[in-house]
Amino acid sequence: MPFTLELPQGLILTRAPAGADAAVYSVRGAGGLPLVMIYAGPASQFPIYDGEVVRAGGRASVVVSEGGRRQALEHLFQRSSAPQEIHIWVASVDGADRDLAERIAQSVDAR
Repeated sequence: MPFTLELPQGLILTRAPAGADAAVYSVRGAGGLPLVMIYAGPASQFPIYDGEVVRAGGRASVVVSEGGRRQALEHLFQRSSAPQEIHIWVASVDGADRDLAERIAQSVDAR
């Protein structure tokens, strides 16, 4: 995998081809509920969420204000080697699942 992440116990990471040079990974919780999606390939569709784009730590992140706090809903790493882009986004989940998904998405780092 072209990235690392912290995967809490009980969650699974699956991979699906997304073209000749790309793959889409998903972190899934209980019952197969998708929490985080990760695209690794030549050209992502970043950004998919509306919000403030913040650049820090070697990535661009889309940050929004929800419920009186700031949350990072997606991240993009751009690299000079394949895969050129690693795009991470939080799936549409609420409550504790949303907090868990954001924490997992924040943990992803490009190798």
